[in-house]
Amino acid sequence: MSILNQYIFNNNTSLQDAAEFWQTGFQDPATPVMEGIINFHHDLMFYLVLITFFVLWLTLRCVYFFNEKKNPTSQTFVHGTTLEIVWTTVPALVLMTIAAPSFALLYSMDEVIDPVITLKVVGHQWYWSYEYSDDISVTGESINFDSYMVQEDDLYEGQFRLLEVDNRVVVPTKTHIRVIITSSDVLHSWAIPSLGVKLDACPGRLNQTSMFIKREGVFYGQCSEICGVNHGFMPIVVEAIDVKDYIQWFEQKLNEE
Repeated sequence: MSILNQYIFNNNTSLQDAAEFWQTGFQDPATPVMEGIINFHHDLMFYLVLITFFVLWLTLRCVYFFNEKKNPTSQTFVHGTTLEIVWTTVPALVLMTIAAPSFALLYSMDEVIDPVITLKVVGHQWYWSYEYSDDISVTGESINFDSYMVQEDDLYEGQFRLLEVDNRVVVPTKTHIRVIITSSDVLHSWAIPSLGVKLDACPGRLNQTSMFIKREGVFYGQCSEICGVNHGFMPIVVEAIDVKDYIQWFEQKLNEE
């Protein structure tokens, strides 16, 4: 680990966003997209709870009242126009209420707003490769590096087993970042829960997404598409730092190339 990376790691140890033991909820969001996903989930759960209890109450009521002892003679009607209109219209209105914010969120996830940085991601069996090439016209060089999982015996104190990598992806905060993802062999998936990013890496195809990270921190993810025997051993680590620190890191990386 370089001196700068060690400095960044020491200052972000308390800002690590990773899953906790027995965690059942979302990780803390770091992007507007993830905040939107969490808010939409909470709004959706409100409707789901209401519908679940209503259907449960209706089912128990039917079981209790419509039985052989209470109704020895079965009803003869087979059609109710008013009832069918109600149970068709109400679910349609509920779905329309849910669809409006879901489409807004879906389109916002696909939108790329004048990116300052482009990060290229390539999935391999079983590691990730990254490339920063925005300044290639100025410097004549791009930054390329591979990112492998750190073995358990090589972990520093405070690092997570099966989640830490030898080369983290470093990006600036409060900056629009375009991420272009592909694969060199089989299907992979670049997924980071705290950033609200989960995009397939398909061989022969470029998929695109964007990130706008609002706070500093270390964000952990993993490949989320079964890609072979070592699928569970190709983690992702994105480190968001201040713009000034990012420029320093970028210059150091250029000197190492």
